[in-house]
Parts: sequence; C-alpha cells; structure tokens
Amino acid sequence: MTSLFARSSGLILHITSLPVFTVPHGNELPGSDGVWAAGDVGSGDLGPSAYEFVRFLAAAGQKWWQVLPCGPTGYGFSPYQSPSAFAGNPLFVSPALLVRDGLLKLEEWHDAASQHPQDLPKDRVQLELSASKRMELLRIAFRRFQNQRHDLHGEFDAFRHHHRAWLEDHCLFTACKIAHQDQSWVSWEQPLARREHHAIAAWQDKLRVAIEFEAFIQYLFDKQWLQLRHYAKSQGVQLIGDIPIFVAMDSADVWSQQHLFELDDFGNPTVVAGVPPDYFSATGQRWGNPLYRWDVHRQTQYDWWMRRCSRMLEQCDLIRIDHFRGFEAYWEIPSHMSDARVGEWKPGPRNDFFEVMTQYLGGGELPVIAEDLGFITQEVHDLRDRFHFPGMRIIQFAFGAGDSNSLDLPHNYPKHCIAYTGTHDNDTVVGWFNSKEGEGSTRTQEEIDREKSFALRYLNCSPDQIHLGMIRSIWSSVATMAVAPVQDVLGLDAQSRMNTPGTSVGNWTWRCPPNAMDPPSAAWLVDITDVYGRKL
Repeated sequence: MTSLFARSSGLILHITSLPVFTVPHGNELPGSDGVWAAGDVGSGDLGPSAYEFVRFLAAAGQKWWQVLPCGPTGYGFSPYQSPSAFAGNPLFVSPALLVRDGLLKLEEWHDAASQHPQDLPKDRVQLELSASKRMELLRIAFRRFQNQRHDLHGEFDAFRHHHRAWLEDHCLFTACKIAHQDQSWVSWEQPLARREHHAIAAWQDKLRVAIEFEAFIQYLFDKQWLQLRHYAKSQGVQLIGDIPIFVAMDSADVWSQQHLFELDDFGNPTVVAGVPPDYFSATGQRWGNPLYRWDVHRQTQYDWWMRRCSRMLEQCDLIRIDHFRGFEAYWEIPSHMSDARVGEWKPGPRNDFFEVMTQYLGGGELPVIAEDLGFITQEVHDLRDRFHFPGMRIIQFAFGAGDSNSLDLPHNYPKHCIAYTGTHDNDTVVGWFNSKEGEGSTRTQEEIDREKSFALRYLNCSPDQIHLGMIRSIWSSVATMAVAPVQDVLGLDAQSRMNTPGTSVGNWTWRCPPNAMDPPSAAWLVDITDVYGRKL
C-alpha cells in the first residue's frame, strides 16, 4: 500500500500572498474564453495568479502547495483567529473568475481595480482596501445572480443542502454580526445570544436577504476552490491545509455550539487557551480561545470535529494540525487572568480522538501532519507515533547550540518527518541570518555570531547563499517531505516575514512581488528536487 507521505517537496504560500497576475495575454486558463485582462484589487485570490503558481510548482517539480488556514478573518486579519472553522474567506473569491462565469462585467472589475491606488507597494497586501473593493464586487455579482443567472440557482441550492450542517449557522451569525455593528455575540440581546428558538426564527426572517448573500459568497468560494484543486491535481500538485486546534471566541462555531465549550451561563469563557511561561516568555502566552468540553465531544463521537476534518479534506489532501500537543494535554488559564502564568495542564482527548477519526475516515493512514514544535513531552511524541503522524523539523532552529546534537539538524532527522526552512511564524532565512542583538532577539551578539558561523560551516555555503544552502540541506535529508516558504526560495529579508508572534501590527500583509517566481527559480528547484530524489 502506497503511503500518503512519499518522498517529495513543496512550497508555502498563502492565498493572499499570491502576486499580481502578469502572465502575457494568451496564456489562458481552462474555460477562460480569453477573459484575463489586467486588474488587481490589492490581494491574491483563487483566480489567475493561483493557477499560474500551480504551473510554477509543476515546472519546479514540486508536489505540494501548503497554505495557511483559509477561513474568514476578523480583527487583525489573522487566519488563525477565524469567525468560522468551516467557511471560506470571501477575500479569496476571484473577480476574474466571476467575469468568466458571467456574474461580473469586465468593466465592473476594471472600475474597482482602477479605484485602487496604483502607487501602493506590490509586495504588500492592502487588506482593508481589498476587503472593501471585493465585497462591493460580490454584492454586484449577487444582484446579477438574483436577477439574471437563474441557471446557477440549482447548483447554489445543491451547495446549500450539502453544507447545511454548518452553512446556516455561519450565514446567520455573519448577518447578525453586521446588523449588530460587529459587536461580539455575547453582547447581543440574550434571546439571540442564547439561541432561543423564537429569536433565531425572527432574525432569520429579518435578515433573509443578508443570509442568502453570505451563502452565495460561500458557494462562490467553494466552486472556485474546487476548480483550482482539480486543476492542481491535473498538474500533479496537491494541497496541504492548516487547521488550528482552537477556534475564535467570537465565532459562529462557539455561538452555535455553546455546549461544546467551557462557557458560563452568559456565554463568556470560564477558562481560555495558551501556553505557560518558558524560555521565550516569562509570562507565557494567553491566546484567549475558549477551551473544549472534551467530555461532551466524546459523548457525540467528536461529531463537530469529524465534520470539521471532513470539510478540510474536501479542500486539501493533507491536514497540518496546529498545536498538536493540545490533543495530549493543554494549558488551561482562568479567564480572569491577564497572562498565562497561572494555569494547569489538563488532559486532551488523546488516543480516543484519533481512533474515532480513523474509523470516521474509513480506516488506514490518516492524512495528518502534527505540528509538534516547542516544549513537547514524551507523551506527545507517543501520541504522534502511535498514529504514525509525521512531525515537523525546522532547520532555522538547528544552530543555536553550536554542536551536532540538535534534532533540527538534517543529519538527525527521522525519515518520517516534514522538514522546513521555516514556517509562517519564523523570520525568513535571510532575515534570521542578518538579525542583530536587540532586534527582537533574546540572544547576545556573540551568540548570534556563533550561530551564524556554525550554520555556514554546516551548510558549506557563503552568507549570500544561506537561503539556498538551507533549502538544499533539507531537500537532501532523509525527511519524507521537504517544504520551504516562497520567501526563502527568493532569498527575501525580514521585511517579507509573514508573522511575528506576540505582535499585532504588520502581520499577514506580505505579498509575493510580480514576476519573482521566474524560470531560473523553477529550474534551480527542479534540479535539486531531481538530484535528491523528490521529483515524482
């Protein structure tokens, strides 16, 4: 039997980070009928640039495209704090594909793009501007769908029926949030906050059109995503999705499934998620997510979780579970505490959860990557290994000790792991190498210089080739899969970092510059992928 985790490689690039589409007219996508005129509204989406990136991956011999969570985003636009664990991000819906499908006119797309300031940097996502323009275009498409495109209504109805278990609550929640000026659901009037039947019925009737609009957006997202996935498969490219273990407090999931979370009688969390103090933080990290009532989940055979995983596997081929250690034990912080110093470890669902998941998905190897970074106990390793999940190794973490014993050094990798140069939470390789004392680092300059020296010795490369040296090193390792962020392939510095944990400004805004992923980059990647036996 062939394993899901054959020797292979891939790249990390979030959907919003896809570049402005610049492929010359004539390089059309399936079904485009020549409609690919230039037009950009500030961020990447599921349109032409996504297809062009798939072609780049195929040309570069890469099997995997790893993305960050693809749900809607709330305040701060973090994909790890989504108001829905099931829905797709409206900002990913491509205006170009709406033009192709007759839901937008070309001039409507161009008008929105022309109103977008053209002098803004092309390597930054303009999240607020993009959101405004994209929602305007979606409203135009919705009106045309209602008034003219009756041929799509059957497809739309079928989508709503298939996804009704989560879609109805998501759409009502989103419409109610807008009607309540984006206030948290715990601030809504109690009958609605507590989901009393008469209140739900009244608001469903009052917001009928707004609810249908939200369902329409999800239909478009689903349609465009599945078309992209089908195209990727035709090119030999598969998708790795990312599923955060916890969900946002102000989400459709918590509001609609309050019995599954540790809440008081008014809907407020009694305890919240985080991690205890460690070497990196004297006060730990208080994330604030509500914690699960695992005893209740167990009584339902983890039904909500199984449906969540099924939804992800409709979209992706592998699931990376963020904060995997929480399934073995999680840090419980009293909700009134302002930091994570006071708390206690509580047992997670452990083996029982993944045994149910194995049965639910029909047996065999589970398509799961365990994010097992940070302080990890033997019990977490045992849980990971019992179900044969590959863990993660980050080469950027490998050089601090200055000796050959680090588990993040490629010669110490187990075969069944996923090797990365870095993740969305790391600095870029070039940014890491160029860091100095006092620039967000807890290391002294002497420690930094010693780390750099050891990295250059180990990788046998010059400083200006540090990113290529790290990629080559993990590609040549025994790790079953090797993955690098696009920023590291391009050798970009700290200005291109995706996220800095513990900060709330400037994150999630990096966008790949136009034409950066060029034929020479693909040629270098395909060469090392072939040399080290990762080309399928």
